[in-house]
Amino acid sequence: MSKTDNVNGYEGKKTINWYPGHMAKTKREIAEKLNLIDVVYEVIDARMPYSSKIVDIEDLIKDKPRILVMTKFDLCDEDETNKFVKYYEEQGYKVVTVDLMSNNNGVKKIIDATNELMVEVNKKRAEKGMMPRAGRVLIVGIPNAGKSTLINRLVGRKAAGVGNTPGFTKSLSWIRINKDLELLDSPGILWPKLEDQEAAHVLASLSSIKEEILNIDDIAIFILKKMYELYPEKLEERYGITELDEDFIETYDMIASKRGALSRGGVADYEKVSGIIVKDLKNGYFGKITLDRLK
Repeated sequence: MSKTDNVNGYEGKKTINWYPGHMAKTKREIAEKLNLIDVVYEVIDARMPYSSKIVDIEDLIKDKPRILVMTKFDLCDEDETNKFVKYYEEQGYKVVTVDLMSNNNGVKKIIDATNELMVEVNKKRAEKGMMPRAGRVLIVGIPNAGKSTLINRLVGRKAAGVGNTPGFTKSLSWIRINKDLELLDSPGILWPKLEDQEAAHVLASLSSIKEEILNIDDIAIFILKKMYELYPEKLEERYGITELDEDFIETYDMIASKRGALSRGGVADYEKVSGIIVKDLKNGYFGKITLDRLK
């Protein structure tokens, strides 16, 4: 039995599509409220700085000033992710990297960058004879990129729900951060058709696409292939694997034996092995990784 039927160069053998109705509704509502927005926080996952970026974001937010917030920086391969930071900065983005789970100064950097942008916004208002006001910030990102956690850190209390599955936030909502800043939170947004199937598999591997959309075996095989390509030493350290066999049977047998995923009679439980691989990646047991590379 081959476990690679649906993952072989991503040539459309298993095309991933996931675009719930609330996402289309969110895009319409954002378009309707865009005239109220001063600044946009675009939130991306530092472990997938290409795959987690919304493809059509420019069409959505037009020419609004933007801060690119890279969350989960503590979990990424900093050498690789910093290449993306430099790339995006060269494209004119203001990039802020944050570790939301520790008390670093990432949130302060976001607030300071926002205040700088609001100086120009209020200068233009003054020129029109209008009074300065608190900044209104739209926060957007793909599902599970860390938006809700970021909001809670900004507020200093639990203001937004945090879920472990994509699609947790369902509607737009205003949240007051302080007297100088208001946030418009939005559900995670993915583009309607994931044309780049490798990026789609990266998203699925790191929980931005619901697991039901793609068979868990496909996700697990993709993870093994990606780790073997980018971090073979981590794969060897975790599972004792130094090479991948063509049909992945021997690989799965080795993992099953090492991790105790055996059924009666000592036979490998392949479904359980797939679950172990996916959970190991999501729980950070491979260490700091970045699954995207600049071409």
